[in-house]
Amino acid sequence: MTANNDLLNTVKAKAAEWLSEVFDAETRAEVQRLLDNEDSSELIDSFYKDLEFGTGGLRGVMGVGTNRMNIYTVGAATQGLSNYLKKEFAALPSIKVAIAYDCRNNSRLYSETSAQIFSANGIEVLIFDDLRPTPEMSYVIREYGCQSGIILTASHNPKKYNGYKAYWDDGSQLVAPHDENVIIEVQKVKAEDIKFKGNNELITIIGEEVDAKFIEKVKTVSIAPDLVKKYADLKIVYTPIHGTGVKMIPRAIRAFGFTNIFNVPEQDVVSGDFPTVISPNPEEPAAMKMAIQKAMEVNADVVLASDPDADRIGVAVKNLKGEYVIINGNQTALLFIYYIVTNMKKNNLLKGNEFIVKTIVTTEKIAEIARRNGIEYLDVYTGFKFIAEIIRELEGEKKYIGGGEESFGFMPADFVRDKDAVSSCALMAEITAWAKDQGKSLYELLLDIYLEYGYSREKMKYVVREGKSGADEIEQMMVTFRNNPPRILGGSNLKFVKDYDTLIEKNLLTGEEKKIDQKITMNVLQFFTEDGTKISVRPSGTEPKIKFYFEVTSELKNRADFDAVEKLADEKIDNIMKELDL
Repeated sequence: MTANNDLLNTVKAKAAEWLSEVFDAETRAEVQRLLDNEDSSELIDSFYKDLEFGTGGLRGVMGVGTNRMNIYTVGAATQGLSNYLKKEFAALPSIKVAIAYDCRNNSRLYSETSAQIFSANGIEVLIFDDLRPTPEMSYVIREYGCQSGIILTASHNPKKYNGYKAYWDDGSQLVAPHDENVIIEVQKVKAEDIKFKGNNELITIIGEEVDAKFIEKVKTVSIAPDLVKKYADLKIVYTPIHGTGVKMIPRAIRAFGFTNIFNVPEQDVVSGDFPTVISPNPEEPAAMKMAIQKAMEVNADVVLASDPDADRIGVAVKNLKGEYVIINGNQTALLFIYYIVTNMKKNNLLKGNEFIVKTIVTTEKIAEIARRNGIEYLDVYTGFKFIAEIIRELEGEKKYIGGGEESFGFMPADFVRDKDAVSSCALMAEITAWAKDQGKSLYELLLDIYLEYGYSREKMKYVVREGKSGADEIEQMMVTFRNNPPRILGGSNLKFVKDYDTLIEKNLLTGEEKKIDQKITMNVLQFFTEDGTKISVRPSGTEPKIKFYFEVTSELKNRADFDAVEKLADEKIDNIMKELDL
């Protein structure tokens, strides 16, 4: 009880600071309402901590408070980032940043507020005239010599969320030490330190000229333009799910040479309320439902989708029964890597210095393709900023040819340094044409990859725990798994445990330990069994979740066996979930 009282008193003291004249009248009134409410849970959740940069930057529920997205938390982030940029690039005659925003409620407000703050700090600003995809903003940073950039988005989160992704001069989201250093600078900022009144002379509006240059770059991702010409009338359904892909992705697909794109008019409506879906996430069947219905009407070859900031790609195709099914993120990444590697090899484009990157929770089949084709592959933590970090380190020495993660993200070229649904949607259409040229559907192509490289089934399950109590519960779950790992999973003995918090890999059968090759620690655990099962456990860096990633493997001898093999794999994963009490 004392601890609870101490927390409440601390929270009330923090909230009281938001009643000063530094904050606008609307904010003060809302804070007072929270303080007056007998139920203090909302007050505590709004003020018990400050929003921090995680794997995807700043992200939270919109509202008043230090733990909410509002002009003051966004303002503090921008002021802190400005302060850091001025330290890091003090030798430059001028500092420049790029700003973009997505369709979410308040995204434009937060982006324009940030533009004012940057300019008030003497920093030049390039800001888009309207909403734009995350990958285009990443491209602008490199193309126009910016030192940083931000985009206001909460990716695929529900409508109550917004977020703030911060980028460095290579077009990548912040990595160490910059992410931690920016947090330190942000934590120093008080509301009265935020320079809200900007200098419009330092703000430049950008638009079509940049779009055209970006699309020309996207066209270079195409591997088989002649094949695209042959199948220019491929039937493609695309939905932006109310987001920023609405113009740029169809434009990119057409730039490749495809002419037959069917849209979903109800979901072309740009809206932060996401009126046709509960969650604007292409991983969710409900979000893809309308696009799949359209595909059934027109007998489409492929269904493509993007999330609100157009960095994640969703794909649906007909299965062997003629039903449209969503391909999961691991399968999407697998198709991309297989296509890129197979065609580079066929065209004698592999010079021996190429590399592929995947995240540690992504399917090991990508590593298998790389190994069998003599291509270097690297594992990184979850988040494309770690893929981009590897590219930066190897730039000029080795050639990046693709990288992805299980959560529907892929980056087919390095002129963007983040997930790129613009290029990926166009390239997936090309892969569909390639499959068709071989007399296959995209789904049959996927099955043939399993026939060649072995079958794997991946699933992700997350447990949501909101607020302070939820965060404590998630922390305790990690402690329990770390101190008492399961000894048998799915009927197979646990062989290896990788603990990225200590960077130690332990062989439980021999007791041997070795160092994991990562530069920084991360609160992630991985369990590997003797039969090839992999289970990864990590708290989300941006949401109140703990995530469990499962991968089981087996042999697929022919396409007709796929459903039976998949059913057995699903049963195995379900049993493991029960063993873990999930």
